Amino acid sequence: MKHRVLALAGGVGGAKLAAGLAHLLEDKLAVLVNTGDDFEHLGLHVSPDLDTVVYTLAGLANPATGWGLAGESWAFMEQVEKLGGETWFRLGDRDLATHAIRTDRLRRGERLSAVTAQFCQKLGIAATVLPMTDDRVRTVVHSGVDDMPFQDYFVRRKCAPEVTGLSFEGADEATIVAGLDAVLGAGVEGGIEAVIVCPSNPWLSIAPILALPGLRERIAATGAPVIAVSPIVGGKAIKGPAAKIMRELGTKPSALGVARHYAGFLDGFVIDRLDASQADDIAALGMTVRVAQTVMSTPSDRVALARECLAFAAALTAAKTGSDQVPR
Repeated sequence: MKHRVLALAGGVGGAKLAAGLAHLLEDKLAVLVNTGDDFEHLGLHVSPDLDTVVYTLAGLANPATGWGLAGESWAFMEQVEKLGGETWFRLGDRDLATHAIRTDRLRRGERLSAVTAQFCQKLGIAATVLPMTDDRVRTVVHSGVDDMPFQDYFVRRKCAPEVTGLSFEGADEATIVAGLDAVLGAGVEGGIEAVIVCPSNPWLSIAPILALPGLRERIAATGAPVIAVSPIVGGKAIKGPAAKIMRELGTKPSALGVARHYAGFLDGFVIDRLDASQADDIAALGMTVRVAQTVMSTPSDRVALARECLAFAAALTAAKTGSDQVPR
């Protein structure tokens, strides 16, 4: 299988754009997903970002929340509460099946990537969904002298603690998922055409992926344009604590602030029309800027933004090669 595009994703915003890209590319899309959010809860291996991407691509995600399954029921959690168990992280009855099967297969020695691939096959997903690694990497949130696992910060404590730093435990020793080299086709004629960083939280969803040793270099070796979509629009995060974290780490929440974070990695940056006035300052960082409608309120918005990203990547390639022919 020859993939055309690799997307980097995590969270609801990343899953939405991945769904738009999958609509256009089908099996020519691969999505590399953050697993720094993974954790063990009630004896189960939970992969929140992987599940959000998989459920969204399968058309099963809860439209109200963007995560979890539509039409979910909660009898399991009700019984957990009656028995005095922890209920701060809620597992729906149907969602529970995903975690139980994953946990069983991991305990039998299967890799997370293999389990994910089987889930995608069973759910009719044409795109390739890859966890960033089959090794254990965990995002740790630092708040002064208090260090906490990501889900404690994000769910149990509702993002309330001030973030003074982030680290990715295990990333230095982790190996990039084995299936990625086949996707990238580095150095191969007619290899991958674009790498798209979805509008996921740059610090919580994308940074763990880019922390893997050698990943940036492998992406650069493809020669494909790398573009990102800003998750900050009009100084606010569409969803989640990205703007709060930017402020706490000393950066003004803005598309420009996100661009500075990615400077040196990106060839192009997509910003919303509300932030068009920042285009020149972003371009001064050494990346080409595209202004578009980036808020994805409907499925058609996802497809429109995906189409915009693909056209942008094609234009960057044409400019680099001096070709007038835009790849389809």
